[in-house]
Amino acid sequence: MTTTAAVRTDPEIQRDVLAELDWDAQTRPTDIGVTVVDGVVTLTGQVDSFALRWAAERCAHRVRGVRAVASDIEVRLPVAEERTDADIAIAASRALEWDSFVPAERLDVTVADGWIMLRGEVEYGFQRRTAERELRRLRGVRGVTNLVEVRPPAPGSDEQTRRDLQRVLLRRTGTERIRVGVAGNTVVLDGVVRSWWQREEAERAAWATPGVREVRDRIVVAG
Repeated sequence: MTTTAAVRTDPEIQRDVLAELDWDAQTRPTDIGVTVVDGVVTLTGQVDSFALRWAAERCAHRVRGVRAVASDIEVRLPVAEERTDADIAIAASRALEWDSFVPAERLDVTVADGWIMLRGEVEYGFQRRTAERELRRLRGVRGVTNLVEVRPPAPGSDEQTRRDLQRVLLRRTGTERIRVGVAGNTVVLDGVVRSWWQREEAERAAWATPGVREVRDRIVVAG
């Protein structure tokens, strides 16, 4: 059952990626082309911001059956959108300070040619991801290199982390069909669920686990 649900044709994947782009308010589907070969999605076209390109890439990654995404979308910033590194650095610092979930005082921002280098330490993986997401949305940002380390105040053993997260997943999703693996600061989620909500909730719970720096979500949705 799992294998059958996971195998999809390229035309099916292409149709769903186009539908996802059309549904997502952050993208402009008329500016983006989609081709699929052996489950690998290639995005083409031209947009006027890096945020739009990243939004399109996220849409493609969300579609079931996608093995990988190659983005050939060209970004051409309007003259009015171009900003100096100093402007971007100030905006980045303010964006981090305004987000109550991000410990801005523990993060350092460096900007060169529109590219942001983010360093520092946080206690949770979701804080690391949230900080990067806030910076990617800023006007004029060409990219973000996230070097933030995740270091909980009192890290537990892999087995303890696994058991704790397994209990959280059962409490939140109501299913025992999700398997959890933990190796250091990496969590691997596996299994079969009945809805995308359960899959997304499991990933959110994993990112909120102390000390987790990476989450590999291999859960299959088979309603």
